[in-house]
Amino acid sequence: MEDATKIFEGLRRRLQGIAYRMLGSVAEAEDVVQDVWLRWHDADQLGIANPEAWLVTTTTRASIDHLRSAKARRESYVGFWLPEPQIDEAQHPSPEQELERAGDLSVAFLTVLERLSPEARAAFLMREVFDADYSDIASTLGKSEASSRQLVSRSKALLRDGGAPRRKVPAAAQYTVMRQFSDAMQSGDFAALQFLLADDAQLVGDGGGKVTSFPKPLLGARRIAQLFFAAHRRYQDAQRVELALVNGQWGVLRFIHGELESVLAYETDGERILQIHAQRNPDKLARIAAAFL
Repeated sequence: MEDATKIFEGLRRRLQGIAYRMLGSVAEAEDVVQDVWLRWHDADQLGIANPEAWLVTTTTRASIDHLRSAKARRESYVGFWLPEPQIDEAQHPSPEQELERAGDLSVAFLTVLERLSPEARAAFLMREVFDADYSDIASTLGKSEASSRQLVSRSKALLRDGGAPRRKVPAAAQYTVMRQFSDAMQSGDFAALQFLLADDAQLVGDGGGKVTSFPKPLLGARRIAQLFFAAHRRYQDAQRVELALVNGQWGVLRFIHGELESVLAYETDGERILQIHAQRNPDKLARIAAAFL
């Protein structure tokens, strides 16, 4: 049992990453990993030839089952559903941490994955993020290799047509844009805010029915700039913004009267901001807020 625990703990971070990418929720991912741990604890250890493959497969299948039930809840969700953000404590990540982020974790990416069915999401992630062979995907999903290839191909087409993130931008370029935008937010510089937003920029907010949020995306540089300018005028020095790595990309934490009000994740082209995902649901901010107490 000591060896079994050591094996599991050595893979826990990877299993958590798989479940989080599948579910877009830290809490739900932790529930899945805990369930996998219980199954691992009860399994015949000696009868498992490849523990890593067993744990990865079991985590993926458990995530599919969990997502199927979550889909029903998300269909009745109030307003837009956005993933629960993760804040990276390491501002200068190690090579190992960079490797963990190699599979796209951005909020924009996780949001667009919601267009896929649970099985399609699993197949796409296994192939495109974790570079799994089609034979492994087929084994995990209980399908033929041909069906698995078709599933991945259809998923890629659906994501491409559904607004998947346009292109990856070097971290230094993204940081420069985000530093300028956060400074403009803090100072209330309307001209700078509007300049840094693409003409067709859009903002999507998730209030979860707990706090007010827009019922549809806010479109256009001027309208979005007006929103941030109005917040500055309203709160003045009570508003504080901080840059942070949100799901592996530079974003903004906004505090009002010392309390975390929102986590803003951005998609940029290296020069302008194309999309903003504003997570305002207090339930999805609780973990991050607790870290700043």
